[in-house]
Amino acid sequence: AINGRRPEALKMSVDMQMLKEYVEWDSGSLNRSDSTVLLHVTHSNLKARMFELRLDRHMTVETVKEKLRSHTGTGSAFMHLTLLDGDGQVAADMSNDELMLGYFSPMDGWTIHVTDLDPHSLSAGGALEDVSLVQKYQISEDDYLKREGNFRRWKEEKQAADPSWSFAKEIKQRQDAQRMKADPSYVPEPPKERITDDEHMVDLATTIKVGDRCEVTVGGKRGSVKFVGKIPSIAPGYWVGVYYDEPVGKNDGSVKGTRFFQCPPKYGGFLRPDKLQVGDFPELDDFELSDDEDGTGEGKTAT
Repeated sequence: AINGRRPEALKMSVDMQMLKEYVEWDSGSLNRSDSTVLLHVTHSNLKARMFELRLDRHMTVETVKEKLRSHTGTGSAFMHLTLLDGDGQVAADMSNDELMLGYFSPMDGWTIHVTDLDPHSLSAGGALEDVSLVQKYQISEDDYLKREGNFRRWKEEKQAADPSWSFAKEIKQRQDAQRMKADPSYVPEPPKERITDDEHMVDLATTIKVGDRCEVTVGGKRGSVKFVGKIPSIAPGYWVGVYYDEPVGKNDGSVKGTRFFQCPPKYGGFLRPDKLQVGDFPELDDFELSDDEDGTGEGKTAT
């Protein structure tokens, strides 16, 4: 021990000091003059907070207002500025436009609060942040249908020409066309047959029951079976509903407004029976060390 401290503690202190120096090292990319100060900005009508605006202490209050106008949308004539210290306490009332910013002795990390005095300000009522307040363009159903080449008509034409048409099929066809253009020898995969059998995969579904532990074949996600049955709103045939151990799913146990089991959002998923296997699949512990990672350096002896 050195001065009552173990060598391990001393080494950790040195490492922490090196880390601190690395984090605080000035690379020169943020060079600024001695008259520059970094100030935060808040606004009476805005929830957003602007961090570390670079201002020069030689700027007049009027110049500062003009700079803030482009950030806040408030006209400089309708601004009242208040300087707040690091604790949020009022340090100065910046009401004299002719004074320089440096007169108020601002420090890095202090805040300029902008009070908007314009009764007709665009930012009043959150109009600059709440998009729900923005008037949306609307068109009547009749006017939409009169438009040439509208999306709905295009979709109807596609489905009329091919009853099995879908967006996924359209995208694949376009991707295949691009690949064939780039590589004439490329042969697209044949399209998957559309499932119409209402008893699709019933043989596999009968081997799975609610309460079984399972693991997804691709990806290794684990969970518990919470549903086995048909979901006509997705596709004919049988499906398995899984309550995952981690938030790696796509839903909360419901599909298109119909609930099949209860679970938190992102913990639920529905798969075909051939996409998982049931058995002894306990919940994985990310913090459990393997034999090679237990820190002892001793592996398990093969028998």
